Amino acid sequence: MRSYQVYSIENEVAEYYYGRERMFYDLFLQYLCVNGNLKEIIRKQIKYITKPLPVLNIHHLLNQNLIKKSELIWDGRKYCVKGNTLENGVELQVEEQRLLIQAWGNYDSESIFLEALRKYDGRLLAIDIENERFGWIKPIKERKYV
Repeated sequence: MRSYQVYSIENEVAEYYYGRERMFYDLFLQYLCVNGNLKEIIRKQIKYITKPLPVLNIHHLLNQNLIKKSELIWDGRKYCVKGNTLENGVELQVEEQRLLIQAWGNYDSESIFLEALRKYDGRLLAIDIENERFGWIKPIKERKYV
């Protein structure tokens, strides 16, 4: 099973650390591994660089883009899409500070939600701690000055 945490990153922080996403991954990994005062310090750092998700906008975006998917299920806590077989599927849980995506089976299972979230105009960073995968859902376009 693959598990992604998706955070909305402050614009200034996202632009400054673009191309250095490994630093975000390391910060979130440290948060899971440490205890005591250091955990509290890292929690404050994470709170500083992330911003709350506009929950209603996210629900609207998901409903608008996934309404055609007859296999989309909303159970009051999370969205769920089951594949053709029980071996494939994905769940998305919307929280105030992050989105949690749990996918199993084919690697394209999670693309259903990731493609919908790509239409959101925020700086969304997806992190899969267990498999060391991370990146922007919608990469930031670099401005080229002539």
